[in-house]
Amino acid sequence: MSRAVVEAFIRLHEKGLIYQGSYMVNWSPNLQTAVSDLEVEYSEEPGTLYYIKYRVAGRSDFLTIATTRPETLFGDVALAVNPQDERYSQFIGMMAIVPMTYGRHVPIISDKYVDKEFGTGVLKISPGHDHNDYLLARKLGLPILNVMNKDGTLNEVAGLFRGLDRFEARKKLWSDLEETGLAVKKEPHTLRVPRSQRGGEVIEPLVSKQWFVTMEPLAEKALHAVEKGELTIMPERFEKIYNHWLSNIKDWCISRQLWWGHRIPVWYIVGKEEEYIVARNADEALEKAHQKYGKNVEIYQDPDVLDTWFSSALWPFSTLGWPDVSADDFKKFYPTTMLETGHDILFFWVARMVMMGIEFTGSVPFSHVYLHGLIRDSQGRKMSKTLGNVIDPIDTIKEFGADALRFTISLGTAGQDLSLSIERLTANKAFTNKLWNAGKFILQNLPSQNDISRWEMLLAYKFDEEECLCKAPLPECWVVSKLHMLIDTVTASYDKYFFGDVGRETYDFFWSDFADWYIEASKARLYRSEYDSDAIIAQAVLLYIFENILKLLHPFMPFVTEELWQSLRKRKEALIVSPWPQTSLPRHMSAIKRFENLQSLTRAIRNARAEYSVEPAKRISASIVANEEVIQYISKEKEVLALLSRLDLLNVHFTESPPGDANQSVHLVASEGLEAYLPLADMVDISAEVQRLSKRLSKMQSEYDGLVARLSSSKFVEKAPEDVVRGVQEKAAEAEEKINLTKNRLAFLRSTVMVTK
Repeated sequence: MSRAVVEAFIRLHEKGLIYQGSYMVNWSPNLQTAVSDLEVEYSEEPGTLYYIKYRVAGRSDFLTIATTRPETLFGDVALAVNPQDERYSQFIGMMAIVPMTYGRHVPIISDKYVDKEFGTGVLKISPGHDHNDYLLARKLGLPILNVMNKDGTLNEVAGLFRGLDRFEARKKLWSDLEETGLAVKKEPHTLRVPRSQRGGEVIEPLVSKQWFVTMEPLAEKALHAVEKGELTIMPERFEKIYNHWLSNIKDWCISRQLWWGHRIPVWYIVGKEEEYIVARNADEALEKAHQKYGKNVEIYQDPDVLDTWFSSALWPFSTLGWPDVSADDFKKFYPTTMLETGHDILFFWVARMVMMGIEFTGSVPFSHVYLHGLIRDSQGRKMSKTLGNVIDPIDTIKEFGADALRFTISLGTAGQDLSLSIERLTANKAFTNKLWNAGKFILQNLPSQNDISRWEMLLAYKFDEEECLCKAPLPECWVVSKLHMLIDTVTASYDKYFFGDVGRETYDFFWSDFADWYIEASKARLYRSEYDSDAIIAQAVLLYIFENILKLLHPFMPFVTEELWQSLRKRKEALIVSPWPQTSLPRHMSAIKRFENLQSLTRAIRNARAEYSVEPAKRISASIVANEEVIQYISKEKEVLALLSRLDLLNVHFTESPPGDANQSVHLVASEGLEAYLPLADMVDISAEVQRLSKRLSKMQSEYDGLVARLSSSKFVEKAPEDVVRGVQEKAAEAEEKINLTKNRLAFLRSTVMVTK
C-alpha cells in the first residue's frame, strides 16, 4: 500500500497536478492539523454580534462595523463598503484607524461584495481569518495578516493580547473597547459555527503552507464517466450531488499535520527550504540531492502526512498489486462491478476513487455504486457519544445475534437512513429463532440418513417440472407455486439492487405462507404412516421449500442459514457456493386461488371460535356449504381443514345447501360461494352465555349513559378543552357500537334457545 501511495504522489507531481503553497485552509487548533472542507460540520448556535467604532484618520468621524469575531481585528487590512451605499461614499479612499493597534491605518475601499443590509453596511476585511475575506484580498491585492498561532492563541501581531486564547482574547478585547469608548453595543445573533467532524472544536480559517492536488482535470474525467454511462450511481438522485460536487470542486489539500499516516515523499534541502526533491525513498532523495547540490548536502523529509482519503482513493487497485499492472490480481479483479458504501462518503471516498482510478488505470474502478443510508437511533438522530445514543454492534450481536443485526440493517431502502431500534432487533431475533425452529422441525421429520429407499422416494419428486407439480395435492401445489413466484420476484429485486424488498418478501413468505400455513398443514400428512404417499410428498416439499429459503436468505443471514444447510442430508458443498435457484419455474394460479379459499374458510372458523371464546383444545362440528367444484377440492383437504380449524374430523360435512339446523348455527361467509355453519351448542353453553352477555350489556349501558350525560351538559361542552370533548365523543361512539353488537349477539342466542325449546 505504501508503495502505491508514493507512486501515485510522484506521478501526479510529474504531471504538474500536485503543488505546494500557502493558502486558506480549515485549521483544527486541538488536533494541530488542516482538515478538508467536507470534514467541517456547520451548526446553528447562539452567539453575539459586536458593534465597534473605527476612527476615520484625519477627521472626527467614526465608521461602525459589526462582527462576530472582534479578536480578528488585529488582522484587519481594510474596511469595505458597498459602492452604491450613499451613507459611506464620502469615505471611500480615506484611511481608518484599527482600534487597540496603536494607530495602525487601513484603507477604506468599496466592493459590491459588501452587503449593505448586514450590520452597519461596513465590513472589516481580515483575510487571514475568513475565507470570503481571503478571496476578496487576493482579488484586490491586499496583504494577508495572520494574528493566530496554530494552537488558537493570538500571536505577536495582537500586541498586549499576545498569548491569549482566541475566546479569552474576545472577552478581554471587548472589555477594553468599552473602557476606551470604542464599543458601541452587542446583541444576540445566531451563528453558523464550523466545527471539526473529528474533534468537535471550532475550526479556525488560517493561511498555512500545505500540499494540494489540482482537481479540475481529474474531476472532468469522473463527470464524463457518469455522462457516458460507464458509472451508475444508485439511487439515481445522488448523481446530482456527485455532479454538483465535481462541477464546483476546489483543489484538494492533501497534507495533514498528524503523527500517523503515509509520510509525504518530499525531502527539503537544509539551508534551501524553498527547494525540495520528490523521491520514492530517502536513498533516492539523497542521490538526487547529491547530483544537484553536491556531496555535502543535507536533506530532511517533510514531517506532514497525506490525508487518509488520498490512500483510500487508491484502494480499488492498490490492493491488487498496482503499480504492477501485470500482477495476476490486478488483471483478474480490476475493474470490479459493484461498490457498496454509505451515501455520506460519496465525495470523500467514491468520487476520489473514481478520479484516481481513471487517472492511474484509464478505467473506472467499478461500474455501479450502491449507496446505503446511515444507521440512526430509534428517534432518527445521528449516533454520537455526546448524545449517548451509540449502539455498539458487538454488544448488539451478543444480545441479538449477528444474523438478526445484519438482517435488520439490510431491510433499508437505498440512500434512506435507517432508525435502529430494540423493537426491530427483537423482531428479527424472533425471525432467526423461527427459521432455526422450522429447520429443527423439518430435520426431525425427514427420514434417517440410513433409510436410503425412503430418501430415493423423497428425492424423486422434481417440483421444478410441470408434470410433478400438477400431480401434487392442493397445499403442496400452492406452497411450491408461491415459492416459484417468490424466486422470480426476489431475483428481479436482486438484479435491481432492491435489497430491502428481497428481505421483506422472503420474510413474509417464510413466516406467513410457509411457517404459519404449510408447516402446520403438513402435520396432517406427517403423522400418518411413514410410507404414506402424502407423508412422503409433504417431506419432499418441506425439504424443497426450506432449501430454497436458505439460499434466498443466505446473503442476509449467512451464519444460521449455513448451519442449517450443513445439517441437511449429505451436503458436499457450502451454501455460499451453491447455485442460485432457477427462475421461471412452474406455478399454478388455480391452486393458489383454491388454497386461498381454504385459508379464508379456516380464518373465518378461527375468528368465530375466538369470538365465542371456544377453548383451544375443543373440537367442534361444521357444515361446509359450496358448489360441487369447490366441495370437490375442499373436501380432499378435510384433514388439513380440521387440523387448522380445530374441527371434529368425524363431524365435518360438505353439502351444496344449508343444513337443517342452520337457525341454531353460526353462519360464516368465507368467500363467494363458500360458507360454513357451526352449531352454536358445540361452541358455548347458550344459557350461561346469555347471562354473561346480559351482565356485560348492563355495565356497558351504564358507562354509555354516563358519557352521554357529560356530553349533554352545556358546562362541560363549553368549558372543557376541545380535545377532551372530542375524546368523550369518540368513547361514546365506540361504546354505542359495542352495545349494538352485544344486543345482536343476545338476540341471536335467545332465538336459538327458543328454537331448541
